Amino acid sequence: MFGPRMDDPDLPLRLLFSHWPATATVFLSHRMVCFGCPIAPFHTVIDACAEYGLEEALFRAELRAAVAR
Repeated sequence: MFGPRMDDPDLPLRLLFSHWPATATVFLSHRMVCFGCPIAPFHTVIDACAEYGLEEALFRAELRAAVAR
């Protein structure tokens, strides 16, 4: 069985944080309160970037870099 993919556009933030904890630092560095938010089980990276006015492609690159470290 395959696990979640970090680049899945439908991946809820809750699963992102649980499978790749290092990604939380990227959210915090942008002063995003998604980590620990009660809406995290329903929002995606797409939703978060739209809410905070961030370029999704650049943000996803930061997430990948955080996981690679």
